[in-house]
Amino acid sequence: QVQLVESGGGLVQAGGSLRLACAVSGLTFSSYAMGWFRQAPGKEREFVGGITRNGGRTYADSVKGRFTISRDNAKNTVYLQMNSLKPEDTAVYYCAADLSGSLYTVKTERAPYEYWGQGTQVTVSS
Repeated sequence: QVQLVESGGGLVQAGGSLRLACAVSGLTFSSYAMGWFRQAPGKEREFVGGITRNGGRTYADSVKGRFTISRDNAKNTVYLQMNSLKPEDTAVYYCAADLSGSLYTVKTERAPYEYWGQGTQVTVSS
């Protein structure tokens, strides 16, 4: 049974930081590219950042320079470090696993990601 469980969300003031974690079980973690997506109320789910099985990383322009994605294959966990948070970062954040991801390229669309976590709420107050 494949499970992706996000944690680390919460309420922070603008300019603050949070680190999200996604613990993965039931699959060979090192074989998957991992992505982070977010969805604000009334909006479409959008790509935030992703990391290939080799550690190559891609970010949405809106978070580049503020967010960092990383993975620990020994712990079957992917992280999203979020710094300099803005109110517009408020959303439910989801992690997802993509077996089709290459060693070099992160997929930024939702469809290639076969497995998804339940999401964790991030709220940034002004």
